[in-house]
Amino acid sequence: MGDRVRTAVESLTPGYFALVMGSGIISIGMQLRGFRVLSIALLVVCAIAFLALLALTGWRFVAYRAAVNDDFLNPRRAFGFFTFVAGTNVLAVRLGMEGWVWATAVLLVPSGLAWLALGYVVPWTAVLGHQERPVLVTANGTWFIGVVASQSVAVAAATLEPVFDPARRELALLAVMSWSVGVFLYAATGVLVALRLLLYPVGPEDLTPPYWVAMGALAITVLAGARIVEMADAPMVSATRELIAGFAVVFWSFATWLIPVLVAAGWWRHGLRGVPLRYDATLWSIIFPLGMYAVAGIYLGDADRLPVVSAVGAGWLWLAFAAWALVLVAMVRHVVVTVFLAPRAVPRRRVLID
Repeated sequence: MGDRVRTAVESLTPGYFALVMGSGIISIGMQLRGFRVLSIALLVVCAIAFLALLALTGWRFVAYRAAVNDDFLNPRRAFGFFTFVAGTNVLAVRLGMEGWVWATAVLLVPSGLAWLALGYVVPWTAVLGHQERPVLVTANGTWFIGVVASQSVAVAAATLEPVFDPARRELALLAVMSWSVGVFLYAATGVLVALRLLLYPVGPEDLTPPYWVAMGALAITVLAGARIVEMADAPMVSATRELIAGFAVVFWSFATWLIPVLVAAGWWRHGLRGVPLRYDATLWSIIFPLGMYAVAGIYLGDADRLPVVSAVGAGWLWLAFAAWALVLVAMVRHVVVTVFLAPRAVPRRRVLID
């Protein structure tokens, strides 16, 4: 079994922190709706997954540096590293809801530094440094994870702003700045991914689950905007509150419009073109957007007094939870079969997106 474990660690996808993101955001939603037992259970899963993935990623970085470097240099997988930033901040925000704001502050430091570092390193090494041209052909849904990471920093900063009086202005500045960066990144990424879909052939193997992150990035932009709107007056917030509130409604509307498109793409891929629907780490890229859309609707409805939006978010939360449970069961079964029961190490490498 040792060889199988080492093989699994070496081939660990950099985007696996989407498991933390999905579990954490649904925990937040359940807490907002008053389902505390479910919320705590999801928080436990989120925290265990975070610690386990942190240990496995550290092991992989030390023992399999070449595999990590390959991921950084591959534009199809490199953006998966941003899931560490987003997963850390989702966990931080959920812990803050329990009153453990010190944990939120502690986690925001490494996630913020990782966001800054990856924000420059990944585009440079994976995109600008890619030897094969055109790089545009490699654009895919994982590129939107950079947007999610940026907006997660905004949400975490907005969570701390009301309770850290000495740093309220700095936290407000960080929240507005990272929200703004995320908006511009979404526009740039959206153009690049749209051009890839328009200029190059698209087969069923191309429309993988990470394309749901396009909707999830919009949803977390809505959530970050709603949190900023709720913040106390600060120079940056006062200057942008009305603008951000208006954009939040626009982004929620576009996220809602995208859902039927993504569902139709999945039906075309699996129902019409016959791609088998089986467990893959990329399925967690669907769970987080589902949960984030629910939480964003709840927050936006409360912040802007839009009861219909809040009701949609509350109902959507149960769909996200059901999908989370199905994927979790499939993941556990996959790990047991491939790591503990397989007669020998699995030779093929699991990646974030093929």
